[in-house]
Amino acid sequence: MPNALATEKSPYLLQHADNPVQWLPWGEAAFAKARAEQKPIFLSIGYSTCHWCHVMAHESFENEAVAALLNESFISIKVDREERPDVDKVYMTYVQALTGHGGWPLSAWLTPELKPFFGGTYFAPEDRQGRAGFPTILRAIAKGWREERDKLVAEGDRVLGTLREHAAENAKRQRGTGTESAQELVVAAGEAFEKGFQYFYEAFDATNGGFGGAPKFPRASNLSFLLRCAALQGTASPLGVEAVNMTAATLRAMARGGIHDHVGGGFHRYSVDEGWFVPHFEKMLYDQAQIAVNCLDAKQASGDERFAWMARDIFEYVARDLTSPHGGFYTAEDADSALAGGGHAEGAFYVWTADELRAVLGADYAFAAAHFGVVENGNVPAQLDPQGEFTGKNILTQRRSLAETAREAGLSLEQANDRLLAGLEKLRAARATRPRPLLDDKIVTANNGLMISALARGAQVLDGDEAAGLLRAAKRAAEFVERELYDSGRGVLYRCWREGRGAAEGFAEDYAYLIQGLLDLYEASFELRWLQWAMRLQATMDARFWDEADGGYFNSAAGDAHLVLRLKEDYDGAEPAPGSVAALNLLRLAGLLHDDVLRTRGRAACEALRGQWGKAPQALPQLLCALELALEPPRQILLAGDPMAEKFRALVAVAHEKTGPRRLLLAITRETDRAWWGAKAPWLAAVQLPAAGHATAQVCEGNVCQVPVGEPQELREILQMA
Repeated sequence: MPNALATEKSPYLLQHADNPVQWLPWGEAAFAKARAEQKPIFLSIGYSTCHWCHVMAHESFENEAVAALLNESFISIKVDREERPDVDKVYMTYVQALTGHGGWPLSAWLTPELKPFFGGTYFAPEDRQGRAGFPTILRAIAKGWREERDKLVAEGDRVLGTLREHAAENAKRQRGTGTESAQELVVAAGEAFEKGFQYFYEAFDATNGGFGGAPKFPRASNLSFLLRCAALQGTASPLGVEAVNMTAATLRAMARGGIHDHVGGGFHRYSVDEGWFVPHFEKMLYDQAQIAVNCLDAKQASGDERFAWMARDIFEYVARDLTSPHGGFYTAEDADSALAGGGHAEGAFYVWTADELRAVLGADYAFAAAHFGVVENGNVPAQLDPQGEFTGKNILTQRRSLAETAREAGLSLEQANDRLLAGLEKLRAARATRPRPLLDDKIVTANNGLMISALARGAQVLDGDEAAGLLRAAKRAAEFVERELYDSGRGVLYRCWREGRGAAEGFAEDYAYLIQGLLDLYEASFELRWLQWAMRLQATMDARFWDEADGGYFNSAAGDAHLVLRLKEDYDGAEPAPGSVAALNLLRLAGLLHDDVLRTRGRAACEALRGQWGKAPQALPQLLCALELALEPPRQILLAGDPMAEKFRALVAVAHEKTGPRRLLLAITRETDRAWWGAKAPWLAAVQLPAAGHATAQVCEGNVCQVPVGEPQELREILQMA
């Protein structure tokens, strides 16, 4: 009989609806039950595409004997971390402090007042190698609760007090004294850039690309920082050349590796080895969005069209497999999928035996096999396959360059490329007949904000019909979020949508990432509605999440009685910290709107994490990217004319040709725009709209603008001299 999760919308919670465990969703009903029955809470946090969450579910939560232990002595609560990142952050912080590491599934035991007293991540179903298994731990905690409850409650009080003290001390340590001068911030920022660059330079894997050893994650903020270093120093400078080379080598290695889905496009979560070969096969929307932006930035910095191809590969995958009919974007695809003979295995959808490839490719088998490193008995070494899931299977990875493949086959580059593409199309069709991995079809506001950014940036950097299609997709997603996930009366975002809006209101990351997406969408479309909405959301974010005492942004809003601790993120990980993105958003808005209040808040957001980026700049590479706008006067390119006119688009294209110091784009496109802009900065009211079909561009710094020009080459020359 289904448990209480059967009425939830989260795919992760629904995966556990038929467990014999009497799960309850996070909420007052569960907490009241724990208080009434005076039982400890077992809290299990994960997400629908988490491999080890599936493993623990199959081993323990589907086991009747384990379920009996849980049901007898605990109130069991399931949380989807993607629905409630605030809850996840609190108890992950505890588990990391307790054990020295974290991950999912997260397992924590709490008092009925939600105070943690024991925790960990994955627990095996039996005792192994001196480590207690899950049933043993359950029995020990149940016994302790019966016989020494006061000690466990006291431990919960102690732990929560320690976490609160640590959070308060960390906030004070992070912020500056409040008396730093602009010059001191310039010096600190310069030192942080140097230290950050040196860290990544020394950590760079010159053989395989990326940073450090196994496992290899595509941490996009690392590459964003390196490319900003190149932009500030000049891509032709020694440092700029190194920064671009490290970024380019990493992206090319990822594109060649098994972390790249050569058949279906997009990128898997990470690789278990240092060479990007054997991936953890889940595919996350937030990775696709951020890697696409890295590729577009690399294309601008290097002029190499291969990076534009990588971005297109991602956009095609997202359009085909992660786009809702409603316009929003789904969250992820699972690593595991069904096997033909029954059961599930990681990567089953993606890997191939030699015979399977031979049957699909026919006469082209040998050609494709040589290019993609296919081996008759499988190409995954045993040490990279501890579960034996890939025995006899091949992960497609580019072992030869296209030039080598063409030369070996006696073909031109174009012929070889066409032949490979035709083979991949056959494989895609064949793979489509397999059981697909589970699709997490939640639409999360934060992730959609990242994807809107990527699409808008694609519309800026790419051209023609392709750019127009990307812009349409970005607008459609933004309109979906505005329609389904935004309460315009209150100015409040909601976290996620699946068959309707979820109950949880948005968190700091939802606001920060969506505001970023809207600013990028404005600079791609020049439609004021996106900029105006970004302004409203920023005001709400400041009201709900800003820490008036110590500066910076809390992850969650005040007022949730069931959240025992409000925390801030001070690390740019798989996703950037909300404060890092918010700092840049504030400074972009300030530069566009000539708003000193926003500029002061943006600098304060940078200062709030100064203790971290000053000491360990590699922890906050995305925040460092905001310092450029905090320390320099605003630079803009002011356009006037019809955004649909060919001459207008030609001027915009010049603005995006190459990387360089950040220049904010704004446009006077009609008389009503001029009136609106004039209210923000009176000198903009004097901008003249050109005759129909024409356009002008002015390069501005502060409130001083150069003479308007109407030809792309004129703008190009001005930007080259600036």
